[in-house]
Amino acid sequence: MIEVTRLYRLDSNSSLKAFADITVENQVLIKGVKVVKDRDGNISVAMPKQKGKNGKWYETVSLLSDEAKQELQETVLNAFYA
Repeated sequence: MIEVTRLYRLDSNSSLKAFADITVENQVLIKGVKVVKDRDGNISVAMPKQKGKNGKWYETVSLLSDEAKQELQETVLNAFYA
C-alpha cells in the first residue's frame, strides 16, 4: 500500500508542480517524489533522481512492478488534485 504523507504544491509556471513524500507498506519512506507537467500538458509522477558523474540523471528509487507504478501514479495524483 502506497500512501502520501506530505504534499507540497508549488505556485510557479515551471513544469514542476509539487513534491510529495510517500510511504510504502508503512515500512519505507521515499522523499522527493515529483508531480510534473510535460510539454503536452499531461500531469504525471516522477521518482527522485540524482545526477551521475556522466551528467545524466538516474532514479534513486525505482518501483519494479507495473502494479506498484500504477498505484503510485493514482495515489499521488489523487492527493495532488484533492
